[in-house]
Amino acid sequence: MALTIYYEQDAPIGALEGKKVAVVGYGSQGHAHSLNLRDSGIEVAVAELEGTDNYKLAVEHGFKPTDIKKAVKGATLIIVTLPDEIQAKVYESQIAPSLVAGQTLGFCHGFNIHFKYIKPPSDVNVVMIAPKGPGHLVRSEYEKGGGVPCLIAVEQDATGDARQIALAWGNGIGGARAGIIETTYKEETETDLFGEQVVLCGGLTALIKAGFETLVEAGYQPEIAYFECMHEVKLIVDLMYQGGINYMRYSVSNTAEYGDLSRGPRIINEKTKAEMKKILSEITSGQFAKEWVAEYQSGLKKFNALYEKDHDCQLEKVGKELRRMMKWIKAKEV
Repeated sequence: MALTIYYEQDAPIGALEGKKVAVVGYGSQGHAHSLNLRDSGIEVAVAELEGTDNYKLAVEHGFKPTDIKKAVKGATLIIVTLPDEIQAKVYESQIAPSLVAGQTLGFCHGFNIHFKYIKPPSDVNVVMIAPKGPGHLVRSEYEKGGGVPCLIAVEQDATGDARQIALAWGNGIGGARAGIIETTYKEETETDLFGEQVVLCGGLTALIKAGFETLVEAGYQPEIAYFECMHEVKLIVDLMYQGGINYMRYSVSNTAEYGDLSRGPRIINEKTKAEMKKILSEITSGQFAKEWVAEYQSGLKKFNALYEKDHDCQLEKVGKELRRMMKWIKAKEV
């Protein structure tokens, strides 16, 4: 599909002015969307479980959280920001019974719609605004007068103005200041899962651990290995974030650049790429989605075992001690 980008002039917020927006969940994305929309002059009703930390945070931010039924009633747009693994259950038990024709269901990620764990009725709109950044960044960039780029998708247009409503939502959270890119639920969902698994989370953490272990097993100090394979990753990523791979290579030494160009392809090679293609096929076929939903429904035994194995590995223990020396990075430990 041809690239289409919408900016503020293309996304009038008038489609939501004088209308009610319900935000289901006050977590990472939920709090940012609620606050930004309210600051953009939109009436926002927050649905959150009483007594939870997110409920208390919503109250601190000046909202009066309520249950889903009350929040959804009379809402033009219902934004679902709950974790993927619980959305379907909450939708069936609490959102679906309260839906009326003409309302718009909004999601920040396409997982449950694309893989059909949620099947909305044909008389409601189904749209998506997916910020390309975590909720705290969506909020902080908005407060600075900017915004985080967003993706927009319209899966179902029952009223004829679903895209206008979605664009108004994207504008209201600051996305139109940076640009809102047209996509589909399929494209957003599959590329997002692939990026997480192969590069951003799975690929990066596996690469860091393998590098650290190789140095330690060869007799080098774990602390030195940590700095080389973990700490300095941010320095390189920041350069690429600013100006791409070319700017990073321009900024490092000639020695580092030659090592990058000549040795990098030996680490990430055709065998690695073949495995990437296999993972992509698991995503597009729905195999990963089924596996994850089944894992959640069975009590997260495999998930918890994998988490615990990595949580106390040598890399993490060494890093925790070293980060205490670096007060300027404001270390976060879990």
